[in-house]
Amino acid sequence: AAAATSPGGGCLDVDFAVGPPSCSHVNSFKVGENWRQELRLIYQCFVWCGTPETRKSKAKSCICHVCGTHLNRLHSCLSCVFFGCFTEKHIHEHAETKQHNLAVDLYYGGIYCFMCKDYVYDKDIEKIAKEEQGEALKLQQCSKPGIGEKYPTWETTKPELELLGHNPRRRRITSSFTIGLRGLINLGNTCFMNCIVQALTHTPILRDFFLSDRHRCEMPSPELCLVCEMSSLFRELYSGNPSPHVPYKLLHLVWIHARHLAGYRQQDAHEFLIAALDVLHRHCKGDDVGKAASNPNHCNCIIDQIFTGGLQSDVTCQACHGVSTTIDPCWDISLDLPGSCTSFWPVSPGRESSVNGESHIPGITTLTDCLRRFTRPEHLGSNAKIKCGSCQSYQESTKQLTMNKLPVVACFHFKRFEHSAKQRRKITTYISFPLELDMTPFMASSKESRMNGQLQLPTSSGNNENKYSLFAVVNHQGTLESGHYTSFIRHHKDQWFKCDDAVITKASIKDVLDSEGYLLFYHKQVLEHE
Repeated sequence: AAAATSPGGGCLDVDFAVGPPSCSHVNSFKVGENWRQELRLIYQCFVWCGTPETRKSKAKSCICHVCGTHLNRLHSCLSCVFFGCFTEKHIHEHAETKQHNLAVDLYYGGIYCFMCKDYVYDKDIEKIAKEEQGEALKLQQCSKPGIGEKYPTWETTKPELELLGHNPRRRRITSSFTIGLRGLINLGNTCFMNCIVQALTHTPILRDFFLSDRHRCEMPSPELCLVCEMSSLFRELYSGNPSPHVPYKLLHLVWIHARHLAGYRQQDAHEFLIAALDVLHRHCKGDDVGKAASNPNHCNCIIDQIFTGGLQSDVTCQACHGVSTTIDPCWDISLDLPGSCTSFWPVSPGRESSVNGESHIPGITTLTDCLRRFTRPEHLGSNAKIKCGSCQSYQESTKQLTMNKLPVVACFHFKRFEHSAKQRRKITTYISFPLELDMTPFMASSKESRMNGQLQLPTSSGNNENKYSLFAVVNHQGTLESGHYTSFIRHHKDQWFKCDDAVITKASIKDVLDSEGYLLFYHKQVLEHE
């Protein structure tokens, strides 16, 4: 499906006390006298099968009435007894012929509307689905003791830690290792969400946090907690199940907690990333107990531990040369591109060179070029005078940004979508980016060695704490008005995969480095392990 590009779309008028608006075709379905009993019967017999008898019945009955298979995302019509493949569009053909608008996904229980061409959310239907799923789980526990039991978090003892230390190779990772590679169904212009989810679920420390069950929910309504849903999402994506996952609950919670992203309109992947990190940060209360002392400027939740860096701004008075310094937390760095309305420096030197491992070819702008521009001194001009604390008067000044503290995961955002008074357009300039990045030249501690914005080249003996490895790239194809998001993720070592909603395919390093690039995700090399 086509997906999102621009953050400029309007918002739906939604009453978030009761959730997103229900589909009008679902409302028509609910007018029926016995719709609840009929829906419960479908969930009991064909979706959440709690007894051996219903599981056998589902295995025998649930095959496509057109092709006779059961592997192509089977859906059941809600208006009559008909099973059809979603992938092969047999259920679509039935819906068009019979004018039956709704079907239920027999793998996940989601409701699909053929008129809206989307999976739709309805509070009443979700309540029934959850109740039947809970009943099925109870029946499974009765028939097979141990299924569904809640186990406490494993707290390692000292002898266990020593044992783990002596055995660093606990699991051999091979090229055929696919745990964590799982597609996500596009719910209607939601590829902007899917590509960010793929990047987040392959973020090393975030993955370890959620898969070790370290979240302790303190929200009055846990069903509204985005962190709880992310925990569930991580378990789903790392379950080993090869079929695509339907992230409808995640979408619903994003609509509730980030109103500007509500609805099936086109959205921006970068805006979704920032909104998701903000909501996760707010819902992480209780996860940072006892750690705040080490991080006095902000909370020490898992989001801040991983993504928060310190951006230092130095404003220098041109009269007395006094410097005013402020440090602000940041989750990402947004970089201007050549061809934008803002001024840009010559893209490259007149000869080939190598900076940060990038092949610096004349005429090609690199990520290092963009970072160099971001951290160069900027003269604010006579129309932007700032009151100097030393002079006690308004003076012209220069401003320079540098990194005071580097995050564990650095996210770089190329400003490809330009919105000005005259025009709205997408900048398609190719930016070269490296597999390995040294951020030492852009640190506040390196400022003294950099004169007039000249770049100090990183050396092989640089600080390893400032070196990063690329692990995810989000790309946007198409125009500002209509386009599609995909992502490349590094599964392990040099194994890269392209995630295009439900479809995941192997990719080469060349595919990754030749891509246009919209969001780049790097993690510190100190996280590398075999």
